[in-house]
Amino acid sequence: MKQFPKLKSRAILSPMAGVTDVAFRALCKRYGAAMTCTEFLHSTAINRRNKKTLEMLKTDPIENPRQIQLFGASIEEVVRAAKFVEKDFDIIDINCGCPAWKVIKTGAGSELMKEPKQLGDLIKKLNNATKIPITIKIRAGIDDKHINAIEIAKIAEKAGAAAIAIHARTQKQGYSGKADWKLIKKVKEELKIPVIGNGDVFTPEDFKEKLNSSKVDYILIARGAIGNPYIFKQIDDYMKTGTYNQKDKLEQFNEYLTLAKKHKIDFSQIKSQAINFTKGIRSGGKLRVELAKSKSMSDLTKEIDEFKKHHKR
Repeated sequence: MKQFPKLKSRAILSPMAGVTDVAFRALCKRYGAAMTCTEFLHSTAINRRNKKTLEMLKTDPIENPRQIQLFGASIEEVVRAAKFVEKDFDIIDINCGCPAWKVIKTGAGSELMKEPKQLGDLIKKLNNATKIPITIKIRAGIDDKHINAIEIAKIAEKAGAAAIAIHARTQKQGYSGKADWKLIKKVKEELKIPVIGNGDVFTPEDFKEKLNSSKVDYILIARGAIGNPYIFKQIDDYMKTGTYNQKDKLEQFNEYLTLAKKHKIDFSQIKSQAINFTKGIRSGGKLRVELAKSKSMSDLTKEIDEFKKHHKR
């Protein structure tokens, strides 16, 4: 059986569409993320060699191990894409958790949880077709009346999944309400393969509490890392010493910007990230308004420089 690698720390950066570009991932890894993963990529787009999708396969040398997340409704399409990308990655993750309508209406993402047997077949076929470990990310279930994470986790393990990540909300919940970490704990108790918990981890305190209560092997950090990739250093410090520091968000953005230029990230993506990095800073709302109007890199950096001159943070 292909095994999930032993990671150096317990906090993993979750793949997030529109957020986890290669520069952002490299910064999270620099701050101590145990592992990073590409944004989820459509298997059919990979198979058709879509230019934009192929650009999203790019990784930074600091990313080790390298994980890619694929999604798709057709077993054949997913297997074909996996065979194409495996030479450049160490782990292939299959998205069985996305609740977005544009994804589930195609039968992909969390919609796969409606067909546990078919999901098991997908994992088995991926395992037979590729040489690297296969992992999956699921949700608690479709809705409160259809919670089947334990059933699917057992099927995935039997089919050869090397690890399983669970976002303990239902498809219907989306990102509302609370994640059910008691369910994650139950899944951990049932499986021998590594279990990765996900949901509502925004601070080092959240991380420690959920790690201790669920006994999971690792935890995915998702929204908690948006605009604050330094959270990985904070978690590491807190787990070791019980304390941690803050890092200026615009300083973090400057580090991101250097990496973004190195990797030739589109201006629209840099602008989106800049807006994320201003959340939670004093008078950040005014800066966001100006950043949203910016039409070029020089506009954007000028607005940030002006803001720094007039605001002590």
